[in-house]
Amino acid sequence: MPPKTKGKRRKTGEQKKKNSGADVESEAKHSLVLLEKELLQDHLAIWRAEARRAKASEDQLKQRLQELAAELERARSEGKAIFAEMSRQHRALQNEMDAHRKQLEEEVKCLREQLETCQRETEASRKEAERVLGERDRTLAQLRAHVTDMEAKFEEILDGSLDLLLAKLRAIKPQWDEAALRLHTRHKEMLRQIGLNPLDL
Repeated sequence: MPPKTKGKRRKTGEQKKKNSGADVESEAKHSLVLLEKELLQDHLAIWRAEARRAKASEDQLKQRLQELAAELERARSEGKAIFAEMSRQHRALQNEMDAHRKQLEEEVKCLREQLETCQRETEASRKEAERVLGERDRTLAQLRAHVTDMEAKFEEILDGSLDLLLAKLRAIKPQWDEAALRLHTRHKEMLRQIGLNPLDL
């Protein structure tokens, strides 16, 4: 009997040792599981925080994208409006330039016609002036010849008249001298009659 008891005690000690080792191992596993759980919870909390930050960033990005999309749409609208206004102004300016160009072309055409008319009139006036000057020169030459002829005739007439006058004067000079002498004698006689000496006068 005793040997059997001893054997049971031995078995019980071994079992206790085994149970104690199992408990330690179980506690270690449990601690490891708890630690792993805490780590997982920490990681989960970190991931959740990251997810919340990512979600917040995503929301901010979405909001920013919406704002950018709205700004882009406004810019497109403004761009379309500006383009439409610029196109309108360009068409108006083009129309104005076309009208101004046509007006200038009409003015140039009119000025060319006026220039051609002036050139024709100037040429006609030049020819007329040349004709008139030619006629004037011919008339002046004729007048000079006529004046020269008239001068010669007048000189001839004057010379003849002077010769005739001198001849008449020479013919009547004795009569004038005789009349002057009679007049002089009569005046002297009249002076003596009134008591004056003609030599004293």
